[in-house]
Amino acid sequence: MKKIKCVAIDDEPIALLILSEFCARMGNMELVTFTDPREGLGKIDSEKPDIVFLDIEMNGLNGLEAARSLPKGCALIFVTAHAQYALEGFNLDAVDFLHKPVAYERFVRAVEKAVRYAGAGGMHEDEPEVIMVRQEYSSVPLRLDEILYIEALGNYVKIVRRHGDTILSRLSIKSIGELLPSDRFLRIHRSYIIPLSCVDSFSRHEVQLSGAGRPLPIGRVYGDSVYRRLSDI
Repeated sequence: MKKIKCVAIDDEPIALLILSEFCARMGNMELVTFTDPREGLGKIDSEKPDIVFLDIEMNGLNGLEAARSLPKGCALIFVTAHAQYALEGFNLDAVDFLHKPVAYERFVRAVEKAVRYAGAGGMHEDEPEVIMVRQEYSSVPLRLDEILYIEALGNYVKIVRRHGDTILSRLSIKSIGELLPSDRFLRIHRSYIIPLSCVDSFSRHEVQLSGAGRPLPIGRVYGDSVYRRLSDI
């Protein structure tokens, strides 16, 4: 799976160490760090990061000014001890604003927002759309074009991918459905969400997906609306 490429620029080495530990803990993230802000900004074009973590008050450079020079293809997350800059940071289209000391759970939420920003058309337009899904002890990126179907399992969902493996996530089917684009995914049952691109055949009672070994049921309360939607594709 494609890793999320990140650059962190901060003149405090301990702050960069914490971000490095958080990225390693999440998995599927590649982080390059710079204590020299001018060097870090000079490497943005060659590194082509998906996410930039940027301090604000640094020796010789103000992060708010530096943010104006960042390419539009990356998500910006400010990481600073100075909360008074939050409003100005968001006016620069920052995805999030992390206040030091940063808690891991808050860091995860910021990364999830950045990945949703990617799915909405930000970041690099030629990269596949992804969402972040929570597992037991970490969050992992999931490419939307890898999803074969999603099945509810109590307080979890099982995400079956097109190449056969599965991800078990601590999300409700309603929560993950809200992360998916409604023009590409359809809930057909209280326990199932499918990508429209995988529909091979259907009746009023079930849907057969390309690559799935068995048809999936259409729930009674979803029947008419699902049938109309599938008839239109």
